[in-house]
Amino acid sequence: MRVHLKGIHTVRTKGRVYHYAWRGGPRIKAEPGSPAFMREYQEAHAARQRPPQNCLFTLIVEFKQSAEFPRSAATRKEYLRYLRLIEDEFGTMPLKAVEDGRARGVFMKWRDSMSGTPRKADYAWAVLARVLSFGKDRARLATNVCERGGRLYAAQRQEKIWTADHIERFMSAASQELQLALVLALWTGQRQGDLLRLQWGAFADGRLRVFQAKGKKSVTIPVGPTLASWLHATPKRTVTILAGQRGNTWTSDGFRTEWRKVCEKVGISDVTFHDLRGTAVTRLALAGCTNNEIASITGHSLRDVDAILDAHYLGGRIELAEQAMARLEEKEAGTRSVKPGVKPEGRSPGVPSNEYP
Repeated sequence: MRVHLKGIHTVRTKGRVYHYAWRGGPRIKAEPGSPAFMREYQEAHAARQRPPQNCLFTLIVEFKQSAEFPRSAATRKEYLRYLRLIEDEFGTMPLKAVEDGRARGVFMKWRDSMSGTPRKADYAWAVLARVLSFGKDRARLATNVCERGGRLYAAQRQEKIWTADHIERFMSAASQELQLALVLALWTGQRQGDLLRLQWGAFADGRLRVFQAKGKKSVTIPVGPTLASWLHATPKRTVTILAGQRGNTWTSDGFRTEWRKVCEKVGISDVTFHDLRGTAVTRLALAGCTNNEIASITGHSLRDVDAILDAHYLGGRIELAEQAMARLEEKEAGTRSVKPGVKPEGRSPGVPSNEYP
């Protein structure tokens, strides 16, 4: 007799199939249809009704039910993915053991087992540390042994800006739809998800009004001639400004797939779509914008703008320095009674042209 188990969540990835007692619930490792599978399913649901006390699984359940669990759907999805990994490995670990200083070594050994994929390892560690921080704040743990764990993945962010060569190569191979996405990102500095949701109704009176899901705030961006010409030339085939070649609104996965195909085709592997946000900040700075002006367009905090220009996108520092020196020379040249040199003509050295999108 075949029994239908209610709520089973099935995930297919990379040719493998995983079963969970419910969406966001613990993984069932036994073979589907076997008595062991039924037993794991029943035990998981029994634990859901009467969670085991004083173990890491209990703390994870409390964290997921709290106001501190991420609100963003995308972030929640990622958190649930890594919480499953933690539950599978340490779910039954008593809280007394979790707060023991020796547990840090156990957790680090687990993270090191994922060193082949350092971003995954860092994300898993970050989620575990967040759960333990929640437990410490709620007086469930005396200490968070995962604080200041460092990172395995170390990106050289100073190199992560889209250069004119990157842009030219991408535009040469991309469809009009993807070209528009790149232009929008360069001229607004907004996140991929916010741009994919951006509707035509947000473009009016020479301005774009963007709602940033991450910070839950709106940004109004003046639209200059370059971006305006692209928007006016784009047919309105759907409610969103960005759409696929078939005229449908992009899904996040669909957009990322098509974007990756173009990048692979033209050999762009050192920058991502997300780097366009920092590139926009750098371009605005090189154009002479103040940090306040940059923040008003991109929606960054002033602290984040400072961090991007100071620590992450160092490729523009020499241009900024040359620009500042050229301005100083220009000012001094106007006040000297005797001018020892000739005032440079034309555009200051190192200031990039804004002719490309």
